Amino acid sequence: MIRFTKFIFFIADRANWISALSITLMMTITVADIILRLFRCPIPGTYDVVGLLGALTISFSLGYTSIEKGHISVDFIMQKFPEKIKMAVNTVNNLIATIFFAVAAWQSMLYAMNLRDTGEVSLTLQIPTYPFVMGVSAGCLLLCLVLVAESMQSMRGVDIE
Repeated sequence: MIRFTKFIFFIADRANWISALSITLMMTITVADIILRLFRCPIPGTYDVVGLLGALTISFSLGYTSIEKGHISVDFIMQKFPEKIKMAVNTVNNLIATIFFAVAAWQSMLYAMNLRDTGEVSLTLQIPTYPFVMGVSAGCLLLCLVLVAESMQSMRGVDIE
């Protein structure tokens, strides 16, 4: 199980690098568009590209953010409880979040298939949108795997990092 957890954490780290690349591209395109607008030569489709890359940025960073405990949590009450109760609450929270994001991944994939079948494209550049929705689905699925790995880690009392 430790190998599984390390593998999932490795994949989440690599997905986070894709997220970082997406946000870098978003910034570069936006800055270039602003500069080129000064010369009355804007980049067509900037809004399309930035929106699609934003979906990848957010979804591909979910797993790594969970590993780093970067999500908002209110744990000042939990600090008062014994370790076993903390572990149980954490496991239940992870289970609920896993179910939620599994449904989100499933529904995103169904939506992506619908977009593919109907030929939906972005407004300006005519880029197919379904691969980006599939990316959202993949990010949600990766978060599910991270949450399962974290739950197993928590129940065993093992620190993988």
